[in-house]
This record gives sequence, C-alpha cells and structure tokens, in this order.
Amino acid sequence: MAAADGGVHKDEMDAYLDAIEGAGAGNYRKLFDGSIGEPLMDAEAIMSLAVRMRAMQQLGLAGPLAIVMPREKYDTFARMLGILAVPERPMRFFTDAAAARAWLDAPEIRDWSHSAA
Repeated sequence: MAAADGGVHKDEMDAYLDAIEGAGAGNYRKLFDGSIGEPLMDAEAIMSLAVRMRAMQQLGLAGPLAIVMPREKYDTFARMLGILAVPERPMRFFTDAAAARAWLDAPEIRDWSHSAA
C-alpha cells in the first residue's frame, strides 16, 4: 500500500514507480490511497506519469490496482486513469480505503494473474 499525505510532486511519484520496478513488484496487488494527498503536478506531469505507467503495464508489470481518492479529485486525473484502464487487469476506484482493501482481498482479485487474463 502506498499513501499520499500532503503535497505530491512528480519526482515523488517517479520514485514510487522506481521502487515498484526495482522490487519486481509490478504484478502484485497494489492499493494507492490518495484520499488525503494533494497532487502538485500540472497536466503535463500527470500525463508523463500515465505514459510511464502504461509502458510498465505493456511489459507485463500490471497487477490488480485499487485507487482511493475523493470524488472531487477524480476529474483532475480522468485522462490518466483512462490510459491506465486499457490493460487487461483488475482495476477499480474507491472513495474508501477499507472497501479498496476488501476488493483486493477478494479471491478472484487476490488469485488473479496476468497470464490468466
């Protein structure tokens, strides 16, 4: 689980993606809780992150993903989230972290594998 608390800059998101790649954790279930974070990125930085994440997914580094964010922040990330929704992997958006964890723990998500998709 990763959680944003306060302002989030592009270099922090790049470091997070570097850590996922470096740990070989791409295929694992992930929960990103942005419910109390504040994106401090312009549209160009957000799209740059989306492109990087999409490239990671094309390499098979795309496990199930639950994203928690307040509804009012969803529009800011709509284009990026649309890009991320393309791959064949379980992904859902939540406004509540407990619901996101419950979804990730459901047997069909917990046992999902990219090769079975």
